[in-house]
Amino acid sequence: MLDKLKERGFEIQFESHAAAILERDFPEAITDIERALLTFEVPISEIIGSGGGETKGTQRLRKALTDLGWPLKVYEIKKTINGVARESISHEVDHVKTFKGEWDGTKDVALEIEWNNKDPFFDRDLENFKRLHVEGAISVGIVVTRGTSLQGRMKEFVARYAHEHAINSFEDLGRLGIVLTAAHTKDVSRRFTRSNDFAASWVSTFVASKFGEASTHWRKLMDRVSRGVGSPCPLLLIGYPGEVITFAAPKSDAEEAALIEEAAITEKPVSES
Repeated sequence: MLDKLKERGFEIQFESHAAAILERDFPEAITDIERALLTFEVPISEIIGSGGGETKGTQRLRKALTDLGWPLKVYEIKKTINGVARESISHEVDHVKTFKGEWDGTKDVALEIEWNNKDPFFDRDLENFKRLHVEGAISVGIVVTRGTSLQGRMKEFVARYAHEHAINSFEDLGRLGIVLTAAHTKDVSRRFTRSNDFAASWVSTFVASKFGEASTHWRKLMDRVSRGVGSPCPLLLIGYPGEVITFAAPKSDAEEAALIEEAAITEKPVSES
């Protein structure tokens, strides 16, 4: 299951019998996820341009999932006593698909993408999945985040960008449209004073401030799962590999759509530029 993603380097982990549930009841969900993620890539220029926030690549992934029938969904759970409403709680999930099967009625599979948030967002996502599962609203929860290799190689990728664009001064950053906060400017200057290497100083500041240990990535997700956060909801956890970062020019929306369609037809990974 999800073998094509594994071949491309994605980290895959199942919790609480999620593999058996997905394979038996929701094979279409697996097909959709593989189809969307096999074409997922993020040009390094979008990493730099986004300042570490949600990249255009993630926005394209969200659109691909929505087009496959995974829109945002808000669940409202109401508690009543003798017909009197006592409590109403809403849970918003970024991507949900509803399936019909041999069972009576429908069942939902929920998915959250955590490209680069503060790591407590994992607690929110997993606890939401737990509550929705206990209430019978969802059958499986899925979290997609930066994998070990992507997190570990982020400095390498940004350093390559700095080298290829000859970043050796604050003026070079300005030439490329890279704007620093006063705090980041001060940090780069402090590092540069010690190392006399401007590019390395900027790279260290950028990665530490935007993709640091306190952000959402695989190890932080595993920390929560190992403590039982989200249990007993069946979970599928997916980590992007370093291979999703490219140094080619960003693809147009039309090119991106063509890649997704090609992946659906051939059911094979689409090679990166």
